[in-house]
Amino acid sequence: MKMNEIKEIAKSHHIKPHGLSKTELVRGIQRIEGNFDCFATASDKYCNQIQCIWREDCFDLANE
Repeated sequence: MKMNEIKEIAKSHHIKPHGLSKTELVRGIQRIEGNFDCFATASDKYCNQIQCIWREDCFDLANE
């Protein structure tokens, strides 16, 4: 997901995106939504959150 899209989601949850990394923003959104704040931690490409909208980006960033 592009950073502009993530910033819009963050703003809709009253999170100020200025100065935050993609990982920080997504984890903040995950917490606000009542989910695990696990973005970019699936280094073994395993995650049981099949419906997660961050899944593809999560795997990519976790392996950097």
